[in-house]
Order: sequence, then C-alpha cells, then structure tokens
Amino acid sequence: MSLLIVAAAIACLIALVAGAKLHPFLAFVLVSTAAALALGVPPDRVPDVVKQGVGGILGKLLITIVAGAMLGRLVVESGAAQKIATVLVEWCGRPRIAWAMALTGLIVGIPLFYGVGFVLVVPIVFAATARYGLPPLVVGVPALAALSVAHGLLPPHPGPTGLVPKFGADMGLTLLYGLIIAGPAIILAGPIFARFLASVSARPLAGLETRPLADDQLPGGAASVFTALLPAVLLLVTTAARMLLPASSPAAPWAKLAADADLVMLATLAVAAVTLGLCRGRPFTAVMDTYSKAIGDVASVLLVIAGSGAFGAMLLESGVDKTITGLLRDLPVSPLVLAWLVTVVIRACVGSATVAGLTAADLIAPLAGGGDVNPNLMVLAIGAGSLALSHVNDAGFWLFKEYFGLSIADTLRTWTVMETIVAVVGLAGVLVLSRVV
Repeated sequence: MSLLIVAAAIACLIALVAGAKLHPFLAFVLVSTAAALALGVPPDRVPDVVKQGVGGILGKLLITIVAGAMLGRLVVESGAAQKIATVLVEWCGRPRIAWAMALTGLIVGIPLFYGVGFVLVVPIVFAATARYGLPPLVVGVPALAALSVAHGLLPPHPGPTGLVPKFGADMGLTLLYGLIIAGPAIILAGPIFARFLASVSARPLAGLETRPLADDQLPGGAASVFTALLPAVLLLVTTAARMLLPASSPAAPWAKLAADADLVMLATLAVAAVTLGLCRGRPFTAVMDTYSKAIGDVASVLLVIAGSGAFGAMLLESGVDKTITGLLRDLPVSPLVLAWLVTVVIRACVGSATVAGLTAADLIAPLAGGGDVNPNLMVLAIGAGSLALSHVNDAGFWLFKEYFGLSIADTLRTWTVMETIVAVVGLAGVLVLSRVV
C-alpha cells in the first residue's frame, strides 16, 4: 500500500507542476503533507518534518549555490567564461568541444561538491554555446555527466566517502576502481548520449545569457582559468591535507575547516572580486552589484530545492525506504546487483543520492558481511545506484531544469536518462571488475 501512495504522490506532483502550472515549491509542500498523512505520519509531526526537510537541504546547499551563482555571474559578465571556452575550443577543436567539457567536468568534479561544480561549469557551457553556436545540451550534458560520476563514485564526495567505513573498504582502492569505471560511464552518458540532444530546445537561466565580447575586452586566459578553477584547487589541496593528517594532529580541525566547501567558495569570491573586478578597473561597488543580482537569479531554484527536501523528509519519516528494502532483500541475485537495485528504488522515492546510498548501505551491510564481496566494489555499486532515476524529487533535477530552461518532459528525457545511463554503466563496470579483483 505504501508503494502505491508514493507512486500516487509522485503522479500528483507531476500533475500539479506540469498540468496545473503550480509553482514547484507549493506543489512539493502540499503533496508532501498529504503523502505524509496517508503514510501514517502523526499529524502533529508533519509541520516539523516539513521544516526539517526544508532547512536540512538548504542548510547544506544555500551558501554553496548562492556563492557559486555569484562567482558564475562574475565569470560571465567579466568575459572569463568566454575566454575559458575559447581556450578549450582552441585546444580541442570545435568538433571535440563536448569531449573537452567532459574532461573539464571530471577534473573540476573530483574535489568539488556537486552543487559547486554545477554552478561553476554551467556559465562556461553557455559561454561556449553563445560564442560558437553550439546546442546547449550537446555542450552541457558531457560536463554534467562527469560531475555526476564524480559525485556518486569518487571520494572525497560525501556519498562514497560515507560508504567506505560502512563496508570496511579502502579509500584509495575505492578511488582507483572508481576512476576505472568513470571513463566508460562519462563517455557513454556524456559526449555519445549528448549527440542525440541537439534538437532539444534549451535556454540559459536569466543572468547566464551573454553576448560574446570582443577579444580585446576579455580578461587574460591565466586569470580566467585560475579564478574559475580556484575552488577545485583549494578543495583538492585542503582535502588531501585533511586526509593525510592523523586525527590526533592539532592541525586536523583546521584542515577540516579549510576543506569546507562553503568556506572555499567564500574565499574564491574574495579572490574573484580582485582578479576579475578590481584588477580590470571595475569599482568594488560594481562587483558587489554583480553579486547581488546573482541572488535573484537563483531564488526560485532555491525554493524548488527546499520543496524537494520536504518531500524527501516525509518519505524518510514514514519509513517507506525500509518497506521497499524488505521486499527486495530476499531476491536471489548477486549482493552487488542487490545493493544497486535497493539503492535505485530508494533513490527514486527519496531523491537525494547521498541519502539513498547511505540508507541502502545500512540495510545491505549485514548481507555483505560474509567476505565473498569486495567491499570497495560494494561501495561503487551503491554509489552507481544512487544516481539512477533522478526525477522531480531530486534537487539536481530542478537545478538542471531551471538552469537550462527545460520543460519537465524534456528534463526527464535528458537529465533523467543521462543519470540512469551513468548508473547502469557504473554497475556494469563493477560487475566486470568483480571478475578480476
């Protein structure tokens, strides 16, 4: 019965947003409340759970998304994004720009949390499409596919990092195996799949549209690349330092602070104000005006993400994830496939890749304790499953939809399919590796 309620809730959500044109935030709150009551959540708990869901997801993403939007708008207005796109095209050639963006997405995505990488890469995508007349999704999907692979499979992202200790896996081996699997997943879900999306109409979020500037108006290539990639470099260095330092070291707390994504983004905004603002003759007030405008650009996106947090919190509070797992845990399949399958179902219901992965791990770990399964591959199987079937209850779905100006139907056949390709290819890679490691 609970599965039918969840299915009906998702159907109602789609109907309200796509059919009735209700704002997604309002639709999420209404459907979440009704679904929670139908699933047996005590009425007096419903308001608190909604607030916890909204606050929980915004608490994790607010600074990152707002600061990233500020950096993205400055990168666009200063011409830095256009300069980076020019360098990429000159380096790889226009016919291979999709491959260049996939490589950029992977390099940037390894140390960056997904939200940071998304808002950092998207302005570069639209700068390339504006300058060279390329379809936005043909350029954007390869970069975002690479970011998704890093988010689901590669430490130090929170999902795979949190799974490592649950299975007694090795962080270094998990990263190594993850990189092996990452290549085919990015290629198939990125440049190859993107070839079929040229006809899909997409437009940039307000504030990211840009007319190409003359070459003499652009900042230097070094300053542009340095500023855009500074968050990645800072997080890579600080994360490495945090992982290398023993927990008992007096410097460990400071390394953890320095590796915080929010702090890195704020530091990057300060540097960007100098490199792309003051050093190019822009007054400080003009730079702050650019940052202020960026807040309005992402306000609606933040509301939608907040609503998705309420929806996920309701489903977790009702215990639907455990009901689903109880139905699947006795299936006669490989533990790796079972772990992937359980994660996929929870992901489809809950939305959050990290929550789906960690929830599945808690339920699957007892089944994988016999020593017959490589723990590093178990981490990657769950990580791959956590990316599948992203739809209207996932914050990433709405980020992609809003930033690229897509309809829900187009988002389902582009973003959702891309994420599911990554998940399926990831599982295939895990099964192949299980034969040799």
